[in-house]
Amino acid sequence: MLAPAPRHGHDAASAPQGPALLEVEGVSIDYRTHERVVRATHRVGFEVHEADRFVLLGASGCGKSTLLKSIAGFIPPTEGRIVLDGSPVTRPGPDRVVVFQEFDQLPPWKTVRENVMFPLLASRQASRREAAERAALYLDKVGLSKFADVHPHQLSGGMKQRVAIARALAMQPRVLLMDEPFAALDALTRRRMQEELLGLWDEFRFTLIFVTHSIEEALVVGNRIAILSPHPGRLRAELNSHQFGLHSLGGVEFQATAQRIHRLLFDEPAAGADGPAAPPGSVDADAAALSRHGRPGAAPYIRPAGQPPFQIAI
Repeated sequence: MLAPAPRHGHDAASAPQGPALLEVEGVSIDYRTHERVVRATHRVGFEVHEADRFVLLGASGCGKSTLLKSIAGFIPPTEGRIVLDGSPVTRPGPDRVVVFQEFDQLPPWKTVRENVMFPLLASRQASRREAAERAALYLDKVGLSKFADVHPHQLSGGMKQRVAIARALAMQPRVLLMDEPFAALDALTRRRMQEELLGLWDEFRFTLIFVTHSIEEALVVGNRIAILSPHPGRLRAELNSHQFGLHSLGGVEFQATAQRIHRLLFDEPAAGADGPAAPPGSVDADAAALSRHGRPGAAPYIRPAGQPPFQIAI
């Protein structure tokens, strides 16, 4: 069973060591309409290491949810490949579990306990006794032990998402995939769910890939952020954001970083390194400004896509 890890606080970070757990290598994904073929993502590449909280951030149409589904094994890449633990991802598997934003992801005829147990039994990952034990453990961790025998229609939206998270964690996947899981919740519940998710990560140190269109949520939840531009989705930049969290909300550095990420998302790229100097407010100027927040002598913690890979500063 997944044992609790020592608590160090979710703003702590350690440099990736050894090979990456997940590698996304030049992934392009196309889909067909009645009229043409549309490219959702174009040659996106990044690495995710053990216990990363890796956020895919972008506006609508950048292909972030499509990319997450490809990592889950639901959609094959048109080109490139996705590698987990050294093996190419070719289909869904219990080593990757998805939490969606829709409240109807829980079979309504099953109780909360049965919902958490179901994938464990269906995938033959656990005996009925072990499945019941895991369900009890993770329902307790999300504060729903008293609701184990009720049905989903008796729960609020936030409680349904807690069940979905408990169900996913009970599978003890190599990677937990979350597709805008809090987008349909009210602001207060969303904030509480973010806090609870970080608390669960503090305890279990699972590897998380989290999709959002909210800059604030990306900075709060993630310790690394991949910024995607839309139509088709391309990797604009990568950001090390481990120093931020719920405690940072409203802070000067948090707000300044959020504004610069906004520019990276919506501004046109500036001239390359061989061209004229990047004007103030441009993508390259903002990337340079963000990198100056790193420690002296540390590698930049943000880079425009297309630059050589970098060691994340901590």
